[in-house]
Amino acid sequence: MRRLALAAVLSLAAPALAFAHGPTPQKVEEKIEIKAEPAKVWALVKDFGGIKAWHPMVESAEVKDGERTLKVKGGAELVESQDESDDGSMTLGYRLSNEGGDAFPVSSYSATIKVTAGGGGSEVVWQGRGYRLDTSNEPPEGKDDAAAVKILSDFFKAGLEGLKKKAEGQG
Repeated sequence: MRRLALAAVLSLAAPALAFAHGPTPQKVEEKIEIKAEPAKVWALVKDFGGIKAWHPMVESAEVKDGERTLKVKGGAELVESQDESDDGSMTLGYRLSNEGGDAFPVSSYSATIKVTAGGGGSEVVWQGRGYRLDTSNEPPEGKDDAAAVKILSDFFKAGLEGLKKKAEGQG
């Protein structure tokens, strides 16, 4: 009798449970080839507080107690903590410690920037996984998955273009 009652409850709850999930992580990956030695490109990337020197969307960057605070054009303030910096693999890993807010509609992300030899110079891959700003089941436009993917993709692309200009001596 208990099994029958439990089966009845679960069959009624199953449709509701199917829609009661939160957001899924969204993935973004951008790449660029840079006509500069990998060591030169890596020196720019690994300087966790030096991002303002090459990222056109970053107005200021301050590092304190292992976290960097970025002021991004459009009004967002991002606080990021560094997870890894590996000279051997030329990989920098970091994560968002706060919410990006309406100007940067993500609630969290982790990202890596990896520099490798390629294309007669360097190839840089910037990838991340993040969640939309509104983590409810029905997020409004602008705080949804599409908005999170767009801002991360735009941020990564602009950064890679700026890194290219800086490393190639154009900026």
